[in-house]
Amino acid sequence: MATLNQGVAAILSPLKGSDFLSSADLTSQQTFALLELALQLKKAERRIDLGNRVLGLIFTKASTRTRVSFQVAMARLGGQTVDLNPQVTQLGRGEPLEDTARVLSRFCDALAVRTFKQKELSEYARWASIPVLNALTDLEHPCQALADFLTIKEAFGDLEGRTLTYIGDGNNVAHSLMLCGSLLGVNIRIASPKGFEPLPEVVKKAKLLSNSPSSIEVFNDPFSAIRGVEAVYTDVWASMGQEQEQSIRAKAFEGFCLNKDLLSQADTKAIVLHCLPAHRGEEISAEVFESDASRIFDQSENRLHVQQALLAAVLGGL
Repeated sequence: MATLNQGVAAILSPLKGSDFLSSADLTSQQTFALLELALQLKKAERRIDLGNRVLGLIFTKASTRTRVSFQVAMARLGGQTVDLNPQVTQLGRGEPLEDTARVLSRFCDALAVRTFKQKELSEYARWASIPVLNALTDLEHPCQALADFLTIKEAFGDLEGRTLTYIGDGNNVAHSLMLCGSLLGVNIRIASPKGFEPLPEVVKKAKLLSNSPSSIEVFNDPFSAIRGVEAVYTDVWASMGQEQEQSIRAKAFEGFCLNKDLLSQADTKAIVLHCLPAHRGEEISAEVFESDASRIFDQSENRLHVQQALLAAVLGGL
């Protein structure tokens, strides 16, 4: 185990002090190493003490799993978190972001930012002198993708050559799945209704990132996309900020519910994933959600372990 630890540490040590704004910020080697470190931490084979470091949480969007998993991750690493809700800080009264980022850099050791625009996240990274981590934007959800692939690794033992189908809106989760999956050698199929596909520039970027025979494909028919795959993933049809589009999206996404009939087209040992919260009866049936194929709550738990690994790497705790 000592040799394994040393190898992981050597690969991840260059991340000390780095931002994590996108899945594409990591190399293939670093992504595999983060998953390995997360498994070591999950199995209590590795203990890391960050010596009372402080993580600031700036969340302008509601959160359960991301907020709590970051808080618990820092606590397990011997650190602390400070909740910097914009509604109770000067951000909510119009203080410039660049001033806030520079001030918080004097108090905190890292910032996890959950906001709408990727540009706003990039501005925090520009002005802060400490690591800034993407806790979700409208463009990407890279911490979620790490947890997703850790869950697939636990289920099958390896990742390279596996195939994951994501069914639903081509949103931030779909983007990070493509980027991260490409780095890990996982084939990614995205099935979205016409007009709701992932951004073409992200698809192109994911294809360019691939250093293996893995493929990125976009479908408009979920039945074509799911045939024979080993992991099936879905998400809500209307993300935060899109609630007013719910009725329009419900009509557009007819036939995209992950139900028993659709799942039957996948491999017989396929696992089911959902990043939560879930709307049973919309993007996923209650039967599939609660089925033996579901790894949804393992996936949710794994947010804690991958974020522990990420924090240890960017804060130099290896």
